[in-house]
Amino acid sequence: MGDSPDDTDLPPWDDEQEEEAQEQAGPSAAELEAAGQSAMFGDAAPPPVEDPAVASEAAPASVEQPAAAPAPPPANSGPYRVLARKYRPQTFSELIGQEPMVKTLANAIARDRLAHAFLMTGVRGVGKTSTARLIAKALNCVGPDGQGGPTIDPCGVCEPCQAIAEGRHIDVIEMDAASHTGVDDVREIIEAVRYAAVSARYKIYIIDEVHMLSRNAFNALLKTLEEPPAHVKFLFATTEVDKLPVTVLSRCQRFDLRRIPAELLHQHFASVCRQEGVEAEDEAIAMVAAAAEGSARDGLSILDQAIAHADMDAGDGATMVTAAKVREMLGLADKGAQRRLFAHLLNGDPQGLLAAVNDQYSLGVEPLALLRGLMELTHRIAVAQLGEGEVTAVSEEERQDIAQWADRLSAGQVHRLWQLLLKGHDEVKGAPDPLVAAQMALLRILHAADMPDPGKLEKLLKEAAERGVGAVQAPAAPGAAASSQDGPQAAGSMPDAHIEWTIMCDRVEQEGLLRMGQVMRDWIRIIELRDGYLRFTHSDEFDEDILPELRDALLRATGERWDVAKGAGEGQPSLRERAEAAQAADRARIESHPLVQATKAAFPAAELLDAEEMPVGEARWNRRAG
Repeated sequence: MGDSPDDTDLPPWDDEQEEEAQEQAGPSAAELEAAGQSAMFGDAAPPPVEDPAVASEAAPASVEQPAAAPAPPPANSGPYRVLARKYRPQTFSELIGQEPMVKTLANAIARDRLAHAFLMTGVRGVGKTSTARLIAKALNCVGPDGQGGPTIDPCGVCEPCQAIAEGRHIDVIEMDAASHTGVDDVREIIEAVRYAAVSARYKIYIIDEVHMLSRNAFNALLKTLEEPPAHVKFLFATTEVDKLPVTVLSRCQRFDLRRIPAELLHQHFASVCRQEGVEAEDEAIAMVAAAAEGSARDGLSILDQAIAHADMDAGDGATMVTAAKVREMLGLADKGAQRRLFAHLLNGDPQGLLAAVNDQYSLGVEPLALLRGLMELTHRIAVAQLGEGEVTAVSEEERQDIAQWADRLSAGQVHRLWQLLLKGHDEVKGAPDPLVAAQMALLRILHAADMPDPGKLEKLLKEAAERGVGAVQAPAAPGAAASSQDGPQAAGSMPDAHIEWTIMCDRVEQEGLLRMGQVMRDWIRIIELRDGYLRFTHSDEFDEDILPELRDALLRATGERWDVAKGAGEGQPSLRERAEAAQAADRARIESHPLVQATKAAFPAAELLDAEEMPVGEARWNRRAG
């Protein structure tokens, strides 16, 4: 019996068994992939089948006909890859903004001082997972000839480099800790690290978002992480490094990936546009770089959206990304409109200010973004006042405006403007109607420009006081003056009586007779006071007969009976009258101070108020209040 499929000596049951085996084997990997592509994108048109006879007859006729023009190359029918994936760094030279980390890794590889665990931390989109894959390629690269060793510049053409880049290398295991958080997932790693790598130099475990592992999972990994086999490397990536246990941090070599500067992002996005065949305005790319906030992935996602949002008006059907379209897409305020709004704010034009705010709001600019734009402009003016180099701006007009405002405004005015904008930003963020809150905040800033600077006001008041503006003493109220004169004289005649009567009032109140204690303080004027003897009078406004109640109160306070009677004469002022006289004297003294007089001269409607005169939560919003 032969092995050829054409052998006719096979029994019929052998043919049936072979067919059944082929049916049980199932489709191959290529057939499965083709089936998946057909399911996603449709079946390709089958090539036409030519009849040999017809082809042989038509052959002479085809020779006489001229050659047809070559068909255009078929369009790429594969799925679209977003820019953030398409332009993921494949070498360390393409990793932008992380030069210190690349230098450290290069030196470690050159000196054969590779750590067994690396931790990459930083904000989103700065290259943590990309760096982990690049390290895996650098450690397992064998070079084009298959004889190379670890290098900071992996070739990208050898089998390990290509397999790692495509995510199919058997010895480079990527695990998402957000979906594998338990001890069982870590136990699989612990059991697998004992076995050597199948085809690579190192077996590498890349654990993304490692801070999501549970506490027990971290504890289970500690021993293996501290003393792993020589062929195993751990690469961790996280955005919240503060959630990692200290025991894990101490076992890893940590790299803090920095935010990518806007200048580098601008250059990178411009390069991506050139490679994509997309024309973009420099201001549009600058807006995308600023909106990325140091994240390359966020910036590429925004750029991808901007390209899709752009108009195809660059000629020949090309795409043109303009600043106006990016501004419309991101809901940003126009730079020119921002400067006009800022000018209305400084010039004190409320009608123009509200009109500019409404125009921006109608164009889709959120009030919060409007205030952020004004805050950014204020910050640039403050930096321009430092005089460190030329003012950075997209256009010459913007550069001139910022330079003009930097010369016109003082540093104190700029900082006060920043504080008012920051307060308005917080109010708009929590307001039920952000537009109204933004309008009120900007109007408050506009009217605050009329208020003098605190430092200048203090200087003016001192100068006014030195010139003698407060030389004329403010006349005190006649009643207050008389009280202030009579009070000390009367108090000086019998100082001990005043002290003893105050103590007596306190003792009466301690006995629980609060009403009588208050009457003794407010209305009783002492004529004569000694042990067990009291002669008093009171003002005409008080007409109650308090003799029985007063005798009882003194009896309970001292335990002795008192000879209490109402006498003739004025007597000393009551305790309340003494306090009012002292307060009036203090007020007259304060109002006669040169600084207070200068303040009243500068602000004629100003009032001197005591803290007790202002209830909690009450504010005087106009000069007629109160």
